[in-house]
Amino acid sequence: MSSGVVITGGADSVGRVMAEKFLAMGDRVHICDVNAEALDATLAQNPNMTGTIGNVGLPGDVKRIFADAFQSLGEIDVLVNAVGVAGPRGPLEELDNAEWETAIAVNLNGMFYCMKETLPGMKRRRRGAIINFSSGSTRTGLPNRTPYIASKAAVEGLTHTLAREVGPYNIRCNAILPGAINNSRMSSVIERTAQAKGLSPEAMKESLLRFISMRTMIEPEELADMVLFLASDKARHVTGQIIEVSGLVEWEE
Repeated sequence: MSSGVVITGGADSVGRVMAEKFLAMGDRVHICDVNAEALDATLAQNPNMTGTIGNVGLPGDVKRIFADAFQSLGEIDVLVNAVGVAGPRGPLEELDNAEWETAIAVNLNGMFYCMKETLPGMKRRRRGAIINFSSGSTRTGLPNRTPYIASKAAVEGLTHTLAREVGPYNIRCNAILPGAINNSRMSSVIERTAQAKGLSPEAMKESLLRFISMRTMIEPEELADMVLFLASDKARHVTGQIIEVSGLVEWEE
């Protein structure tokens, strides 16, 4: 039986890979993204997929996203909260209040808003899987990235608590902690940091990998495969878990 799947941040990188993998399995997929150009491109190349432009940090946008999703999918069986923002960088006392609030709004509140829209139907049918994206950086701590780490650590608390709350309804909730993802965003981070430190991108990448046990970056497909497993009946009794897909990030500077 096919599932109705909603993926936030589904227009590019890991989100798009997940969306296309679910679609290839015969599932009905609705994505949302704030990037209109990326959303249009993904939908144009996947005509059986539907999507909505919107910011999950805004409750009104979330209402509109899910109105479209229910119209397109009927029921929602799987919710993947993948969208996230990096937030501001700098010493805590120098951070702008509005930038802090934006990071919390998107990374944490957005998941809360999306769950509120999805859970009533899942409870009614006694069926559902929710997969939230946190970050391997919650394990290391990351100086000068307080809003990002705080919001992602809160996602893990939300995940575990919700798993207990909805377990009696046969609904599962798990979180994934990615490591250094091999995508354009991480490439930009490496290039920018390398330039600031006077290093080559290759040397900067080697510096990053020395703090990862398996000395590897993570491909978007690896994260997508974990999500598909957690959404499947093979993981029907896996819930409340915080699963790191990172090659084991030991430390970050």
